[in-house]
Amino acid sequence: MSAERVERRLAAILAADVAGYSRLMGLDEAGTLARLKALRRELIDPQVAEHKGRPVDVKEVGRELGVRYVLEGSVRKGGNRVRITAQLIDAETGAHLWADRFDGLIEDVFELQDRVASSLAGVIELALQAAEIRRSSERPRRDLTAYDLVSRGLPIFHSMSKTGFIEAANLFERAIERDPHYGIAVSLLALCHMNLVEGGWAEDPESTGARCLHLARQALETAGDDPGTLVASAHVLAYFGEEIDASLALIDHALRLNPSYERGWYLRGFNRLWAGDPDRAIEDLEMSMRLSPRDRFGVHVLGYGMALFLKRRFDEAATKLFQYMHQHPGYPPTYRFLASSYAHLGAWNKRGR
Repeated sequence: MSAERVERRLAAILAADVAGYSRLMGLDEAGTLARLKALRRELIDPQVAEHKGRPVDVKEVGRELGVRYVLEGSVRKGGNRVRITAQLIDAETGAHLWADRFDGLIEDVFELQDRVASSLAGVIELALQAAEIRRSSERPRRDLTAYDLVSRGLPIFHSMSKTGFIEAANLFERAIERDPHYGIAVSLLALCHMNLVEGGWAEDPESTGARCLHLARQALETAGDDPGTLVASAHVLAYFGEEIDASLALIDHALRLNPSYERGWYLRGFNRLWAGDPDRAIEDLEMSMRLSPRDRFGVHVLGYGMALFLKRRFDEAATKLFQYMHQHPGYPPTYRFLASSYAHLGAWNKRGR
């Protein structure tokens, strides 16, 4: 860019957001992150304001504000164009966890601002979650909090396998023992057992299903405005036959709280599939992919393949389902839809699968 002018405004805004998140870490971390888009407007913390207009020492900011992470950035203007850069940094170690840039026109600055805030809210959640998982894995087992146990359980849950669901369920159970009102742990436990039923691994599917419904309702009692708990609980309720419109309404509410909640979009996509609406399911799953561009073979790919199957686009469905199966070979529902796609194509013997 020619005639560049650098302004350190974004550092203060983004530090304020992460400061708000970090101060509530372990108490209401998901709910605080859900309000990240609104928090960027609340630049009233005099400690944060002190950093406006001067270079940022990330470790110093972390110590002064009492935060674990700082989201630092800059705004560059050249002609009629604006470039915003942002990077998420571990304030204790100085390690860079994520970085990106956003370009736009001066006349579209408010649209650019909303796009940046929306993108950051989605990406930061995943980056912070990964950082916290690493942090929790390094803590001695005797010092694990409910939050640590959930952080350890999440990547195991996302292995999408029988042993993964069982091991994650054990960690979520331990988290609930430490904090019986920890809604996200309760809802994730319900999801684990739901997946054991869906995979055909539950010894008593009927009683397991009843327990899942009980856990989902229990989680909702303490969910408040936590999108993660609302979405997970709604998904479990819908799977076991509760009113699908009520479950979709819960997920809609969660996405109003945090429009950048990637997991909310793909789980709403699955719920739309169950409601017989593959077209709108595809829209939700595509939004999930846009919010998580680095997760090329996440569960949204499975949902996309299922939606294509319901639209009778069997060849495209088989491609997506095969991609997901290759990354997660231990998840039976993928094979059911993939086998049916090949059967519709008359391709089972021809492809040797």
